[in-house]
Amino acid sequence: MQKSYDIIVIGGGSAGCVLANRLSEQQNRSVLLLEAGGSDKHLFSRIPAASPLAITSPKFNWMYEIEPDASRNNKVEMWPAGRCLGGGSSINGMMFVRAHPWDFEHWSELGNPGWGYKEVLPYFKRMENNERGANDYRGIDGPQNVSEGRCPISISDIWIQAAEQAGIPRSSDLSGEFPEGADFCQLSQLNGLRHSTGHAYIWPIKQRANLDVKLNAEVERVVTKNGRATAVEYSQGGEHLIASANAGVVLSAGSIASPKLLMLSGIGDGNHLKEKGIDTVLDLPGVGRNLQEHPAIDIDIRVNARTLSSDQGLFRNIVHGLNFIFRRRGPLTTSIAHAHALVRTRPNLEAPNIQIILTPFSFDRKADKIEISKEPDMGFAVGLMRPRARGQIQLRSASSQDKPLIQHQLLGNSDDVNELLEGFQLARKIIQQDVFKPFLVEELFPGKHVNSNKELEALTRERAFPMYHPIGTCKMGNDDMAVVDHNLKVKGMDNLWVADASIMPTLPSGNTNATVIMIGEKASDLIKNQLTK
Repeated sequence: MQKSYDIIVIGGGSAGCVLANRLSEQQNRSVLLLEAGGSDKHLFSRIPAASPLAITSPKFNWMYEIEPDASRNNKVEMWPAGRCLGGGSSINGMMFVRAHPWDFEHWSELGNPGWGYKEVLPYFKRMENNERGANDYRGIDGPQNVSEGRCPISISDIWIQAAEQAGIPRSSDLSGEFPEGADFCQLSQLNGLRHSTGHAYIWPIKQRANLDVKLNAEVERVVTKNGRATAVEYSQGGEHLIASANAGVVLSAGSIASPKLLMLSGIGDGNHLKEKGIDTVLDLPGVGRNLQEHPAIDIDIRVNARTLSSDQGLFRNIVHGLNFIFRRRGPLTTSIAHAHALVRTRPNLEAPNIQIILTPFSFDRKADKIEISKEPDMGFAVGLMRPRARGQIQLRSASSQDKPLIQHQLLGNSDDVNELLEGFQLARKIIQQDVFKPFLVEELFPGKHVNSNKELEALTRERAFPMYHPIGTCKMGNDDMAVVDHNLKVKGMDNLWVADASIMPTLPSGNTNATVIMIGEKASDLIKNQLTK
């Protein structure tokens, strides 16, 4: 049986949940939200400190595998993508970071009117309930709660003081009026629990009569006819189903799955589609191209102060459990980071090019688990904000069951490596400041004996990792490789939009989830305006 809706949203992730909420605000419009994964009402997703369990579980994570990376000694690794309601916001590190105003001005300059900072700021404000309060830059009436950390640890304060001594200004709000400098991290949490877009945007309005949310519904392709999107084919519970879309389809499956679904639907590079035996409906060579990711390297140190690594043991864990159960505070509420800095390593840059993230514990990333150190250790991730390297997403086959081919050389550009090493040296400089030095026992990795650029570059190519911020594979713009226009409509196809991280033409500074939620908010208005014309 084929059921009909006005709008079908594919993907219940960070943007898709927003779109389903906002597009169903008008009661005369029926909306179907299709999410391939299950519910986000699970301890792995809800308890912040359990995020490593979520991100290493195929129940919550697509666990994509990239092709061997020649820039990192042919390394093969897992790239995560949320596979449950809330998408990445249900498994990520919960850092709430807006990008720098320059990022959006740059998007506008690339041929995307309406995406400058002044135009996107109202959507950032509309989406959030910021615990620091409202001002010209921050909002307090939105669905998405933005909280302070509930697990204070003194070494984080000391690190921020050290950053100031190293010449990095103290920011009172990196997501507001002062988007450069060092500050404590704000989090996508509510009362000590993760606040995904599923919990922020879907569960409160789940009973809307005009909203149908289907979980464990895996989309196979978008059906098009005479240059417009008309339906979606998907499977649920072993049954093949078709849903008609009277007004249109919004693709919000993320930077990896959105281009995959476009190509499976016959929209993409004609030569590639022909190779896979797919009839070309619309030749759009940019689909799957322009893949970007923040590369990062880490520093691990040992200190003579309490860290979350050392604050473990049977008795301490019981105390932490009780603190969480009765007060929603303590280590079980921790995010991936407690403080961070957005900085420029070169004076001629127009915006920060490096993010330094403080994690008050140290861990070892492995394919199937994340092991936490039990010593008084802590780590720093040094990420490059505007890498030049580009990759691509392609199909392995014409089957929707096959994961796509992900090709990306994270350190494929030598200038990227140089800037990353500049950030690494700045991170080292911070922990050598007078205020921090009394607490520093030793640098565990790479070790103080590793100093030459040659040695550091070799270690970087061995140890560098992605920050899990893939973007750009259905980029917005007006050039030949653009996939959507500034209204997020797929070029050459009516009634089909893309709204997720894949539409970003370039990487923004900092973590991307807040920007993706903003895209969902703005896209809902853009689509509503196009539907009324």
